[in-house]
Amino acid sequence: MKKRVAVLCGTAVALASALTAVPTAQAAPAPAPPRPAWKKCATEDAPRLQCATVRVPLDHAAPDGRKIALALTRVPHTAKKSLGPLLVNPGGPGGSGVGLARVVASGLPASVAARYDVVGFDPRGVGKSRPALNCVPGHSAPVRPDTVPATAALERANLERARAFAAACGKKHRDLLPYIDTVSAAKDLDVIRRALGAQRINYLGYSYGTYLGSVYAKLYPHRVRRMVLDSVVDPTGIWYENNLQQDIAFEDRHRAFMAWVARHDAVYGLGADPARVEAKWYAMRAAVAAKPAQGVVGPAELEDLFLPGGYHNGYWPLLARAFSAYSVKKQPAPLVQAYRAVGAVDAAGDNGYSVYTSVLCRDAPWPREWGRWRADNWAVHEKARFMTWSNAWYNAPCAFWPTQGLRRPLDVTNHKAPPVLIFQATGDAATPYAGAVRTHRLLRGSSLVVEEGGGNHGVTLSGNRCLDRHLAAYLTDGTVPRRPSGDADATCPALPDPKPAQEATRAVVPPHPWPLPRP
Repeated sequence: MKKRVAVLCGTAVALASALTAVPTAQAAPAPAPPRPAWKKCATEDAPRLQCATVRVPLDHAAPDGRKIALALTRVPHTAKKSLGPLLVNPGGPGGSGVGLARVVASGLPASVAARYDVVGFDPRGVGKSRPALNCVPGHSAPVRPDTVPATAALERANLERARAFAAACGKKHRDLLPYIDTVSAAKDLDVIRRALGAQRINYLGYSYGTYLGSVYAKLYPHRVRRMVLDSVVDPTGIWYENNLQQDIAFEDRHRAFMAWVARHDAVYGLGADPARVEAKWYAMRAAVAAKPAQGVVGPAELEDLFLPGGYHNGYWPLLARAFSAYSVKKQPAPLVQAYRAVGAVDAAGDNGYSVYTSVLCRDAPWPREWGRWRADNWAVHEKARFMTWSNAWYNAPCAFWPTQGLRRPLDVTNHKAPPVLIFQATGDAATPYAGAVRTHRLLRGSSLVVEEGGGNHGVTLSGNRCLDRHLAAYLTDGTVPRRPSGDADATCPALPDPKPAQEATRAVVPPHPWPLPRP
């Protein structure tokens, strides 16, 4: 999942009722879509990569109406006997998946990857798919208002940004907004399946991609062969409640980073007491609020910079170096350089944010009274001040979205699909552990593999050999671990935290291309 949420369009109450009342897709068989016309689009690290497009209905209730184009990539199988397509999704919503095919194909054991056509795709509205959404170019450009609305003026400034974004989306993309949602995206997957000529699909989804996979399995349980869900969105909290829970989890993860910095005081000079380090971080925040670093990094941008550290500890050496340079050496340049390398990645993602808000706002109802947001977020801020208000404003356009969200999200409870394999770190902040446990119970027959003590988001194909052995076994022959009691069917130890590096110039993280810094 990403950290952002929004309220999408659509006033079609009949459609909302149909989506929540019908447990599986029961439409009459549609004509098979044309097969993708694959063309070579090889890169140096993916010499066999191919690209194509598939056309799908904008409105699946009107299959003969307007069509939109989805961008696909494929690393074709090389074994004599194929296990069919393995569709991969990096999350978001709003994350481009066309780059994930080569990452997964190269990350899996060669003998496993050889048996699959690994297929990446840009969901509707995303990236190279057409049309692609872009509500407000430059919406996140620095310097933005302080996210903590300590004054009425700051609250008004942030509210105006949220209202303006929602209004711009409605003006620019009103014809698309009712159809940018998870259920529509899941139905797109089945069009892709039919275009590929496959009776069933295999699926690997990270973050929000786990929710997309769960919805697909609910709608088309007999079209699932194997399904892997890594770092799981809680399907019972879509989406307002999930974000409040996320705030608390990110607070814990930020404090884990503070403790790591304290353990390496000899390198960073920020103090050996985590509370002292945290106090210096908030002093840095106050300083850039008074005077943005080099006119670029204010408090909102500082939160954008340090939020990726909650996703993956591979960012910690880079972040600690920038923190130390600013607070100890009084040098703002490393902080700005780090922001441009890491924090601004999401700020520049106008398309990703536009799709993110559109999907989340459409998927479920959101509070329309700002008083509810104010009360809830101040209450959570008392316990989790690191990112509560940053997260609230990221999702605040949903309070003003030009069309209503669906009345309630789809219930993904499923006992018809084959066994699903779930991976989850116990300390994941973007998708907290409790959501994986709930999903495990809702997907009857699923198996949960836990990275004990880990805090990273997206844990397979990231260097943990124990986890990857379970993944490879499942994709080879469907083997899943089973434990008669307890939440987890198998556990793996977490990888060690990174080593400090005073001269770190970049983050060392796995090449998963899911959007950062949000879930």
